[in-house]
Amino acid sequence: MPIRVRPGSAHPRVGGAYDGPRGRALVVAVAARAVDGKATEAALRAVAEALEVPRRAVTLVAGAASRDKLVAVAGPPGAVSARLAGLLDSPR
Repeated sequence: MPIRVRPGSAHPRVGGAYDGPRGRALVVAVAARAVDGKATEAALRAVAEALEVPRRAVTLVAGAASRDKLVAVAGPPGAVSARLAGLLDSPR
């Protein structure tokens, strides 16, 4: 699943879509700065919380040093897909 991370955000949130290099990506705004992987870890935690899965169910596949990342999510496919669709369709 592609995500677009916005580090250093004054208003952390998960929702909205971004047409990125990996396709339609979920926008994840986090307060953490992009230093030493802190924004990436914060984004993975935020995605897990938004999709209602444990943090260990969300893993980084590609894009460790990029705002455009690819993550894998383990969980009930129907439930995760439904939550993801709702988040992608929510306003930024």
